[in-house]
Amino acid sequence: MEIKTYEELIDWVRNMHGLLARTLTEGADGNRNEQARALLNYLADHERELERITEEYERQAAPNTLHTRLYDYLTRSPVKVPDPRDSHFDSLGFDDICREIFAFHDRIIDIYHSLDEQAITPETHELVESLRQMETNEAMRLARQLASSQDM
Repeated sequence: MEIKTYEELIDWVRNMHGLLARTLTEGADGNRNEQARALLNYLADHERELERITEEYERQAAPNTLHTRLYDYLTRSPVKVPDPRDSHFDSLGFDDICREIFAFHDRIIDIYHSLDEQAITPETHELVESLRQMETNEAMRLARQLASSQDM
């Protein structure tokens, strides 16, 4: 997908969260480890919530901000987000699943950070900074929850 506007970027991120949620659910269905299955189902719910939150950002953003052009950012961007379907969640254990999930979120955060540095209007800066902060906060919250679940 060629991303030309902030709206298309947000659509792409939202779709990536949805795709990751579906991939995690499929991985849970095929994983034989009970702890890994529970983690995958929890993460799938979390990704569905991020998909919903991202959609809400898009719904609330001003149309002129959403239609601001990115000038082929993702085509030339050094940040690459792997296709979630390439991860074999059905065969991964708890730690490997966590590594994959946090790598995914780190890359999304990196994209927002890079875009924030290139924002050409205060409105696009505010939108990207807000999305980056939401992703960062959600990743930190997830890390705390997973760490506490490991302590049990």
